[in-house]
Amino acid sequence: MIIMSEDKVNQKAYAIIRLRGTVNRDYNLETTLKLLRLHKPNHCSIYPVNGPLEGMLRKSKDLVTWGEIDADTVEHLLKKRGELPGKQNKLTDEFVKANSEYKGIKDFAKAVASGDAKLTDIPELQPVFRLNPPKKGFKSLKYSTFQGGDLGYRGDEIKSLINRMA
Repeated sequence: MIIMSEDKVNQKAYAIIRLRGTVNRDYNLETTLKLLRLHKPNHCSIYPVNGPLEGMLRKSKDLVTWGEIDADTVEHLLKKRGELPGKQNKLTDEFVKANSEYKGIKDFAKAVASGDAKLTDIPELQPVFRLNPPKKGFKSLKYSTFQGGDLGYRGDEIKSLINRMA
């Protein structure tokens, strides 16, 4: 008899956005950001929630912000910022259908948001979204969200930030 843990049933995905640079930072912190594929400020990546990811986020909380992402926001990111190799190659429904088991971007976005799929499941899709700085700017890049700033865990509010940046 196989018993599924509650983590598998209610699995979610986090959108992680790097907001600050790494000048004069610890080597271990820079390595953690590289493992998260967050090489530059305003880069965003999406990962299913798990234990090691939580530790990486705790370590890099002074440089990134993160929160749970829904299927609509993932779909918006994929359509607007999903990139394939080469210049001006945007992700399309036809490419997703031809190169994966998903019917289109909408189905793939639902799977990514629920944590059942990863961005690397579609070959050649860049696993990082390059975003613009947010419209109307940041509140503060020195304080956490609990102190009125932009860094750290923000829950569902990550969707509004992504919409301002995409």
